[in-house]
Amino acid sequence: MAASPSSPNARWALPWVTTAARLVLGGVLIVAGALKIGTPADSVVAVKAYQLLPEPIAVTVGYALPILEIVVGVLLVVGLLTRVAAVIAALLMLAFVFGIGWAWAKGLRIDCGCFGGGGQLGKGQEPTYLLDILRDFGLVLLGVWAARFPPGRFALDGALGLGGDTGDDTGVDDDLEED
Repeated sequence: MAASPSSPNARWALPWVTTAARLVLGGVLIVAGALKIGTPADSVVAVKAYQLLPEPIAVTVGYALPILEIVVGVLLVVGLLTRVAAVIAALLMLAFVFGIGWAWAKGLRIDCGCFGGGGQLGKGQEPTYLLDILRDFGLVLLGVWAARFPPGRFALDGALGLGGDTGDDTGVDDDLEED
């Protein structure tokens, strides 16, 4: 039988699960952004390869994306503005799922550009759309979890009295409390 959110075990585990979700999602975003930020032109090429956005918007997104990934990732890792950062991260991952699905449906043969590189695949290379979509959708779920149950342990939000913490050091939202 599963523990209800108000049971002692769930109340103890919830902030730890949120912390793990924050750290995994934030770490992935930081790595992805860091691998792209040194070669912004490659990031632009990757965004353009999706053939989803008009040229000027694709260029802007290509340059801005690594910065956004790093900033949101750092906010998640340190647990500052956790709910906002988690919502942005989840929406970003959902956009990636959509973009990869779009490329797959259009028959494009591109690298997702998720961790640098991107653009048209070379001869003999095959796209990994299904794996990319599954990975990114898993990251969407982590973002949703972190947005629903912020801030978790070791979060600046908790230390500063911000976010969903009840102040009782459990990291569980007040609406999970029994009446």
